[in-house]
Amino acid sequence: MSYRAVNPYNGKVIKEFTPSTDAEVEQALSAAETFYQQAKKQSFEQRAAQLAKLAAEFTKNCDYYARFITTNMGKLIADARAEVNKTAAFAQYYVDHGAAALENQDYSVIAKQPAHLEFSSIGAIVAVEPWNFPYTQVMRVFAPNFILGNPVILKHASIVPECAQAFETACQAADIPTGAFKNLFASYDQVNTMISDPRVQGVALTGSEKAGAKIAAAAGQNIKKSTMELGGTDVCVVLDDADLAKAVVGATKGRLNNSGQVCTAAKRYLVQDGIYDKFLAALKQEFAKYQPGDPLDEKTTLAPLSSKSAQKHLQQQVKDVLAGGAEVLWGNPEPISGPGAFFNPLIITGMQFDNPMYDQELFGPVAQIYRVTDEADILKIANHSNYGLGGAIYSEDLTAARQLAAKIETGQVAINQPLASIPELPFGGIKHSGYGRELSDLGIREFANIKTVLG
Repeated sequence: MSYRAVNPYNGKVIKEFTPSTDAEVEQALSAAETFYQQAKKQSFEQRAAQLAKLAAEFTKNCDYYARFITTNMGKLIADARAEVNKTAAFAQYYVDHGAAALENQDYSVIAKQPAHLEFSSIGAIVAVEPWNFPYTQVMRVFAPNFILGNPVILKHASIVPECAQAFETACQAADIPTGAFKNLFASYDQVNTMISDPRVQGVALTGSEKAGAKIAAAAGQNIKKSTMELGGTDVCVVLDDADLAKAVVGATKGRLNNSGQVCTAAKRYLVQDGIYDKFLAALKQEFAKYQPGDPLDEKTTLAPLSSKSAQKHLQQQVKDVLAGGAEVLWGNPEPISGPGAFFNPLIITGMQFDNPMYDQELFGPVAQIYRVTDEADILKIANHSNYGLGGAIYSEDLTAARQLAAKIETGQVAINQPLASIPELPFGGIKHSGYGRELSDLGIREFANIKTVLG
């Protein structure tokens, strides 16, 4: 596997990295085991103090870390800075709340005799992480497991090697103990070797359904706990009584943020009859405000896709969508030439259940829109999917919106706002969108030994 940073804005190779050797994999496993054993002698609070230094490192050197995101995968520089700050916020959340989430829980009343739960570490966790949020996705795994006492070994996406290296550099700058975190430029064969090693007791993956199936199978074969955060075809429901301006801005941000390369992006707009025409007209105007350019330029509003291969893949997907009977309502579906990985935003309609691409995730600035009538119509489309990661509902009737949210088959729903991950709330999905939860108190317990002590 080649680990190479290529600027998706201009196609220029920045740096290539030497793949990790089998000896380096063994060194990482050995160091992780050493940390795991040593951490048992520490308190949660001691590690929280160390994690606080890591949060401060990202905050203090935000511009330095942000630039790697922009040059490796093309994120707008302002959004890259926001990600660095969010990475620090994820760490700080577990600094402030991690130990409390791991306090013993009394079950005496339920058991009708003295009984409690204890939370403790289990061993090394292998984290297989994606390029679209190259720091926050890593911190979502590292921070809770570090507090718990589980070391983390990272296999990052091959197109963001500088980000992977930078995260390790940040850990070193913050004096995170050796063995607690290690980045490896590993192959999938080496990942499988690590999963089968008894020193590894868990696997966390964020990525494609295809990658998730392979890693989950390897974990299952070795009877190792795993969490999977995979793709999505999230709906953005706009009811007749929605605040039009709020819905249009939110729906657009929900689709075009990160150039549409977000698992929880608003990929399918389900818009009720009474507001459909006004919404569509305003949506076209809002989409038109997003203009491609250099992501390092503060004035740019639409960044390139992460790579030329991502551009070519999405272009073929759109071609197949249109061949299957859908049509373009707004935007230019023709490819953008040149060394950059740019893609024209599109609004498409007519995506029927029998379209071969109906349940495929379009990972880019391509929105689907459906005219719907009532709740039955909304649920018929919303739940006709193998995915169930997130969603959004726009309505001024909060009671009705919450009742509808309860009926949508997904892991999370935002009302009158684009869906976003925040450290206080669990994040994850159902169906082919994966299983397990990250963030919040649930996230820190995913790879904990939840031990019952009776008597």
